[in-house]
Amino acid sequence: MPLMSRKADYALLILSHLHRRPEGGCARVIADGFGLSRSFVANILKELCHKGFVSGRRGVKGGYALQRPAEEINLAELLEALDEPFHLAECNKVGGEVCCVAPICPVRGHIAEVHRRLNDVLRAVTLADLFRQPEEECVGGRVGLEVVEVG
Repeated sequence: MPLMSRKADYALLILSHLHRRPEGGCARVIADGFGLSRSFVANILKELCHKGFVSGRRGVKGGYALQRPAEEINLAELLEALDEPFHLAECNKVGGEVCCVAPICPVRGHIAEVHRRLNDVLRAVTLADLFRQPEEECVGGRVGLEVVEVG
């Protein structure tokens, strides 16, 4: 079971395209460039507009552009906007039902800690980090994403 839905995965592709083109882009060009369904891309763009990630312009010179810089958007924010909030287990789900074995569960606290750490990582990674070009990523043989120390 993937942490990211197909919609979130495609949204990242769309946002990466718009990040690289400050002048914006149209749904058709984005869909064709990634070999995606035009209607699915259009629906994702509509949702991204509604959630405040992109802005759209109608008309001949219309298209879509990032509403905020990629450096200001973290991965957790995007995932939560497009899908339900991340939860490692049912007992970590905000507003979720309490498991019948919660009072005696020997791993509940540890699972909660893993959940917190994963959320910290998702909040620490910005879209700009993800959109960095491969030649920008390797610095001294290390990938450009910083290791986040949690705990």
